[in-house]
Amino acid sequence: MGRAFEYRKAAKMKRWGHMSKVFPKLGKIITIAAKEGGPDPDMNPKLRQAILNAKAENMPKDNIDAAIKRATDKNTADMVEVVYEGKGPHGVLCVVECATDNTTRTVANVRSYFNKCGGELLKTGQLEFMFTRKAVFQVEFPAGTTKDDFELDLIDAGLDEIEETEDGTFVYADWTSYGTMHDALEASKINIIKANLQRFANNPVSYSDEQIESIMNFLDKVEDDEDVQNVYTNME
Repeated sequence: MGRAFEYRKAAKMKRWGHMSKVFPKLGKIITIAAKEGGPDPDMNPKLRQAILNAKAENMPKDNIDAAIKRATDKNTADMVEVVYEGKGPHGVLCVVECATDNTTRTVANVRSYFNKCGGELLKTGQLEFMFTRKAVFQVEFPAGTTKDDFELDLIDAGLDEIEETEDGTFVYADWTSYGTMHDALEASKINIIKANLQRFANNPVSYSDEQIESIMNFLDKVEDDEDVQNVYTNME
């Protein structure tokens, strides 16, 4: 009984810890999307997808509504998306995507993470050709269908690959085809669970177990920052 209680307690604390970090980050993206294209998700595809992504992380409706409302609140500081590039422990290359209302604060924080591990921030654009940006959709096909039923139509929309894994089914396309692919999936009645743009290293580098531990400790610190949305590396 005691062990089971402690396990449930630990699992609950882990969930709360995850939510306390993820929900504010998701809220920022919702606010940015609503600010850019308006607060009506039916008329704003970017906002519609941001809400779907938030729901996939079990973000409560009240939190989502509050994030949308902040976009129209005159007292809310403007939120912007910025990208920083750097070299972390053992020379690992990193691209850090942020959403912030204070770029001075954000760049200072991100720079400190790199400096403390003996790394450095790089000039924007230095790593541009080290990563390929792709549109990634986690999807569910309609009951009784398979990817073969949709592959030709999706190729016309810019499909690169459909991958079926233990974590689900993923559709990949060039990042410039995000809107076209999103529309094609919706038109085909394919359920979009999550959708975003991700970066993939063109030449992944392998590291020793000891180096990986050091790199992961560094990444944990960066990802814990409230302004950081995503971190991509060239680690294999």
